[in-house]
Amino acid sequence: MRQKRYSSDLTDSQWKAIKPYFQADRRRRHDLRRDILDAILYLLKTGCQWRMLPGEFAPWQTVYYYFRRWREEGRLQCLLSALRRTVRREEGRKGEPSALIVDCQSVATSRTGGISSYDVYKNVKGRKRHLAVDTEGLPWNVLVHAAGDHESRWALQVLTPIRGRTDRDKTVFADSAYRGLEGEIKNKLDWTLDIVEREDEDSGFSVDPKRWIVERTFSWLGGWRRLNRDYERKTDTSETMVRAALLRIALNRLS
Repeated sequence: MRQKRYSSDLTDSQWKAIKPYFQADRRRRHDLRRDILDAILYLLKTGCQWRMLPGEFAPWQTVYYYFRRWREEGRLQCLLSALRRTVRREEGRKGEPSALIVDCQSVATSRTGGISSYDVYKNVKGRKRHLAVDTEGLPWNVLVHAAGDHESRWALQVLTPIRGRTDRDKTVFADSAYRGLEGEIKNKLDWTLDIVEREDEDSGFSVDPKRWIVERTFSWLGGWRRLNRDYERKTDTSETMVRAALLRIALNRLS
């Protein structure tokens, strides 16, 4: 056990809840241990570089190895899937939602390269984080793509994987950027797309019905410095970073 602890570390009860998902298949000094996940959360919270992880953690090469391995296995994605159902049941809801809210957040990229383009509307050169969340703000899919790509181009790619994991019919709430997809979503997913209009176009800000939920989820991500800008070369790495932060957020909501 490390002598020095950080506020980003998992609590004992949180680690106990997810430990079965990280059982090692053979004994190693740092194999799938709690401090590997704590190191990833520290990097996300502070925004430091991999090579600048404090010495209390495993060597940064070891931490990065497991991060990449879990990304390729989809381990954090599976864990987040299980946790969001648990959180929903604890809050008195069914494990699967009947409504989803979809939206994008444009973020600037660093000089590491990779896919990026210019979002004229938001005046941002970088990427978009495309989220589909339930009415509790919990994520059901994360997709990262170039900021210049219109939301409607990627909407079905965000929603289709969710369709394969649920049997419940859904209403998808979205802003006017998704207008025109009603028929396609109905035909391909058998879901209903509900376009939420802004209540006051001239005010510059409004709390729109349902859509404020996904905006709140985006604001949660703002508490993780690594996510204030997209520092990753690959979009699947960016998606895994977002999932890791949302995983900790979901754990914080467990009783």
